[in-house]
Amino acid sequence: MDEHVPEETIILVHGIWMNGLDMGLLGKRLAAEGFQIHRFRYSSVRTSPSENAGKLDCFTQSIAAPVIHFVCHSLGGLVLRHLLHDCPKQKPGRIVTLGTPHQSSSAARQLSRIAPGRLVLGHSVEHALLGGAPSWPGGRELGVIAGTLRMGMGMFIPGIPTPSDGTVAVAETILAGMKDHITLPVSHLGLLLSYRVFRQTAYFLRHGVFNH
Repeated sequence: MDEHVPEETIILVHGIWMNGLDMGLLGKRLAAEGFQIHRFRYSSVRTSPSENAGKLDCFTQSIAAPVIHFVCHSLGGLVLRHLLHDCPKQKPGRIVTLGTPHQSSSAARQLSRIAPGRLVLGHSVEHALLGGAPSWPGGRELGVIAGTLRMGMGMFIPGIPTPSDGTVAVAETILAGMKDHITLPVSHLGLLLSYRVFRQTAYFLRHGVFNH
């Protein structure tokens, strides 16, 4: 095992409508690999991704580890893009996003067309789910994992391109500047529960590429 592992921390950043507890199993598995785990909690609807990025920056500054990785689910990956744009002086580390709609979300576009949908999306659409998130900066290794099991709320929302994880299309997870990309047969929520996703996440954080 890498002798520097105890000095490596992973910050888990959850997605929309969640509070971080949903990433508990993934965090437990990564902790068993020797990583220190921190979960960042934020209001995904009442506060914009840019504002949450500022809070995430304060959170990262409170962690003494010399290496800080990020594992982000869905909207969390867009919050991280704002962080690296607005607060670029971060400690070194790799990043894995799970089902993040880097190319904007077709599901969010459909929901935003009706008043109840706009209400439940709240501020998450601001330079995020509807597009407009900052571009990916250089100098950071980003690995993207996308699901291909069409199961979830997206089954009831028309217009999501296939293949998808039931909420986010594989094509929507692509981001210019990413280091590696892989698809696995899991749903949007399954990205947090799958053992294969965990193994690929840990592998990327170790090596900077997925184990294809």
